[in-house]
Amino acid sequence: MLNEPTFAIVVGESSGDILGADLMKALLHLFQNARFEGVGGPLMTALGFQSLYDMERLSVMGFVEPLRRLPELLSMRRSLIRRYQNTRPTAFIGIDAPDFNLQIEFSLRQSGVKTVHYVSPSVWAWRQGRIRKIARSVDLMLTLLPFEGDFYRQHNLPVQFVGHPLAQQYPLHPDSAGARAALGLALDVPVLTLMPGSRASEVDMMAELFAHVAVRVAENLPRLEVLVPAANAGRYRQLSELLAPFKTAAVRLLEQQSKLAMEASNVVLLTSGTTALEAMLLKKPMVVSYRLGALTYKIVAPMIKTPYVSIPNLLAKRMLVPELIQSDATVERLTHAVMDGFNPTKVSELLPEFSAFHQSLNLPSGELAAVAIEKLVNA
Repeated sequence: MLNEPTFAIVVGESSGDILGADLMKALLHLFQNARFEGVGGPLMTALGFQSLYDMERLSVMGFVEPLRRLPELLSMRRSLIRRYQNTRPTAFIGIDAPDFNLQIEFSLRQSGVKTVHYVSPSVWAWRQGRIRKIARSVDLMLTLLPFEGDFYRQHNLPVQFVGHPLAQQYPLHPDSAGARAALGLALDVPVLTLMPGSRASEVDMMAELFAHVAVRVAENLPRLEVLVPAANAGRYRQLSELLAPFKTAAVRLLEQQSKLAMEASNVVLLTSGTTALEAMLLKKPMVVSYRLGALTYKIVAPMIKTPYVSIPNLLAKRMLVPELIQSDATVERLTHAVMDGFNPTKVSELLPEFSAFHQSLNLPSGELAAVAIEKLVNA
């Protein structure tokens, strides 16, 4: 057993911060004197993590935006590689952010550092050629979803399915009435929650579109309450400006409180990503939407190898919840899909499958990941 192990961890957004904090707690049970540093968020920092850079600096999407920030991102990556080549950590753990983390993992593995990647890149869905670099870069892949392991085993890459920590944090039976009481909402009013993303670029792309949909839905449901939880203070300021023209549509902006808002809602309109998982765990009808810049989408579209983008549909292997992506993401189509979600039969149709998925993901994720990392570093 190592006396004073140091784990270098790099996360790029709020969902990674959740995973990182959960993993840190479990690692501290196995390595009581462990130190943690790298790039992390507020949840990790609260547990003693030393963040060398602001996590927000890594929260970029697509191809075009990272190109604008390329000098800064490359400088950060070079600095992290130098640091951990010179003072080698017990293990380097990249949590998501594959375009940033995989090169760090590749360089450090060549220097003899054990490398772990937590959250599989969607290599089974698009850009499958990346598996060759992943195999050269990663000693251990930790996956959140059960179907991902088969792909890595086919390529002889050590993999551990750990479930998803959010499945533990969310009750099997959500308390919608309690959430409404906490937010001062009547039990009988229709509630729509808008989740336009946690990154600034996502919010710029999706927030006004979602607000226009809310206005249309309110024309059909006059008592509609619209909740918009902001991921952090920066997104709150950004959304305040973007949504200012829509105040007449009973839009209520919240700082964080995303779980509470979704739990109180009838329907959630969201960008694809972890939010779709959260809505599924809360057993909520949802409409999944996403837009990329035209150039980014033109580059990405030919590489996509799966018909679905949202976690519920990937788990179901069919279109369980509507996905309206890119040119399909119009106000008219989104409004129609959201209105369908208010149909009382929608919840009863989705509930059995959402509950089964919830149970399949409800594993002690942090503990399973920490045990797999312990075996790696002590091998």
